[in-house]
Amino acid sequence: MAEKQYVYIVQASLEQGKCKIGITDNLARRLKEYNSQTGKSKDNVSRYLFTCEVRDMRKVENDIKNEFKILREERSREIYFYNDALFDKYVQFINHHKSFIKEIFIKPEDKKQIVRIVKRTTPSLKERGLTKKAVMQKAKQADNDEFYTRLEDIEEELSMYPKSVWKNKVVFCNCDDAVDDDNKNTSAFALYFLQNFKELELKKLICTHYSGKVDLFNQGTKAYIFTKEGFREGKWDFPPNYTGSFDDPISLKILNEEADIVCTNPPFSRAIDYWRITIGSGKKFLIISNEANVINTAYIPYFKNYKVWTGYHSVYHYYNPKKEPVRASGHWYTNLPIKNRSTYNRIKIVPLKDIPAKYKKYDDAKTLLVDNSYIPNDYKKPFAVSANPILNGLLEKGYKIIQDKRYEPYTNGKCGFARVLVQKI
Repeated sequence: MAEKQYVYIVQASLEQGKCKIGITDNLARRLKEYNSQTGKSKDNVSRYLFTCEVRDMRKVENDIKNEFKILREERSREIYFYNDALFDKYVQFINHHKSFIKEIFIKPEDKKQIVRIVKRTTPSLKERGLTKKAVMQKAKQADNDEFYTRLEDIEEELSMYPKSVWKNKVVFCNCDDAVDDDNKNTSAFALYFLQNFKELELKKLICTHYSGKVDLFNQGTKAYIFTKEGFREGKWDFPPNYTGSFDDPISLKILNEEADIVCTNPPFSRAIDYWRITIGSGKKFLIISNEANVINTAYIPYFKNYKVWTGYHSVYHYYNPKKEPVRASGHWYTNLPIKNRSTYNRIKIVPLKDIPAKYKKYDDAKTLLVDNSYIPNDYKKPFAVSANPILNGLLEKGYKIIQDKRYEPYTNGKCGFARVLVQKI
């Protein structure tokens, strides 16, 4: 009898911003191997989030790597960025794979593992012991929501814009952009503008420090505002109830009355509020946010109405509050002019007949779905694309988003990966 084959998603309790997706012929043995690794803390316990039986585990593993390559750690073939939404996508992809047989969930109880077989569906929040409110609250409080940007990624993106953009402007960094005499305790955004203040001919720099529990920059838990104008610079304390948050009344006053350009990396879990406030202010901005925003209903109207578009680069490497390197799928977003976007060449705009059959199909609603960044240039009806063409500048190549919410295709009654509906102008 042939050995059974399994695909699993496993997560360590102290590393909740990532997960590992792998294959094995023995689930119990594989989990034991994770928890007996040399040098691993006993408090950092690994547990399965999802397991399933498949016919060809290596085929499934390779297809997962190809489908989610932008979410993989470069140096490890197993590590993927994790949050609740991405977990659902991983499970959905595996469940719909041709090699899928059945799901198996393994939950620890009294140091033993209980295996139960459930119906062939993605587990609901209730089945996973969660509520929507709990998920949102956890996201707001979790340390792994804090992704601190590297200086080199800021330099790479900002070098793409003419220096005239910044001349005589007030730049506002309003998401825990601490400043200290020691550069090690200064955020990368603040450091970039301090180092280039004269060259960019800035009028003023304003940075806020957040009074939260996490203190990456060793600046304490008291909120403050740092300003630099000409040769004058310093920190300014505010009343005890000032939080340093981007939506604090004092921060909002600065945004609306002083700032010309906002440049920062807002917390991913609060991006909806941040986009509403920042874009609603009418100010120029250059910010980092989740690259999946381009196919997320909460953000699609901004792209549809040309209030925001993608910047030049994706950002995958960050530091967490412990100053450890971590990976997350971010991208730059802006309302500053974009010129000579190098990623245009990643979009393959060709006649429909020239798109390989495996990259085009029709769903149950007869809507055309195209993949691998192929775009038909002679198709007049709406069609659905993934995030990549939008990130690479499709909306600047004669195409528009035509629906305010994401598109969820159904093929043979099964829901596929979320997309966005576009149409040639």
